[in-house]
Amino acid sequence: MLKEEIKKLNLTDDLKRLSEIVDWFESLENIDVEEGLEKVKEAAGLIKNSKKRLAEIENEFKEIKKEIDINEDDDNDEEEKLEEGEEDAQNIPF
Repeated sequence: MLKEEIKKLNLTDDLKRLSEIVDWFESLENIDVEEGLEKVKEAAGLIKNSKKRLAEIENEFKEIKKEIDINEDDDNDEEEKLEEGEEDAQNIPF
């Protein structure tokens, strides 16, 4: 599996891990500074990866919307042509 595919699959896992880190900080009265620093570094990396993946997801949604809009425009064009053809047929003097 490619590194990119692994990142895509792990967005949910990354968000869960961030939640676990937050819970860890909230659950302790006395925090080990060194361990806290490591957790902050891990969280920063998870946030960076999550932001990147969310941006990719947003772009994918935009592409899908663009495709839908294009398909709707094509469908509307076909309907207009059919309607014009019907109007032309009604105007034939018989």
